[in-house]
Amino acid sequence: MAVKAGTYKGVSAEQRAAERRSRLVAATLEVWGRDGGPKVTMTRICAEAGLTERYFYESFDRLDAALIAVMDDIAAQIAERAVAALASAEGGPRERVRAGIGAFVEILTDDPRKGRVAIVESVSIDALRPHRAELLRGFAELAAREARELYGAEAWSEPQGRLAATMFIGGVAELVTAWIEGTVQATPDDIVDAATHHFTATAHR
Repeated sequence: MAVKAGTYKGVSAEQRAAERRSRLVAATLEVWGRDGGPKVTMTRICAEAGLTERYFYESFDRLDAALIAVMDDIAAQIAERAVAALASAEGGPRERVRAGIGAFVEILTDDPRKGRVAIVESVSIDALRPHRAELLRGFAELAAREARELYGAEAWSEPQGRLAATMFIGGVAELVTAWIEGTVQATPDDIVDAATHHFTATAHR
């Protein structure tokens, strides 16, 4: 029988589990990313997703795992869109850098929940700090690699390139944090302009 084989209405058990996981990740982002909202808990995530705790444990073994899944999803979106924007942009290094940074900033500012959880809230949870640091190191490696592609012989060699890229990513993270928290008055375009200036001034000799 189709149901015994794990298929229901043409949808396999694996597909249903993947759909439930997707709903839980979206619900986690919504609950965790609410500005001034209630503390994120498994119970609130399940209520937001319209699923029972049984299905939460089907996808995640603990709350931190769901939070990390959200962080990874946002990081993947940023990396994919930033690299694509760099590759498709016309003009010289500055124009390409601005396109890549623009894609990065756009994800975090168009949906402030993403910026809040990935940049701000993840710092406040001890268990997430190592993973946040790992993601930032990954972005620093991406920035250093793109700098070598953009500037060629003029780009910094290792380890100077990695140091410059780490400072750049840390600065952008702090700038986005200040924007989200309202401690700096700026538009998303202002953030992109500032980050572009910093990168083009420091990513090469």
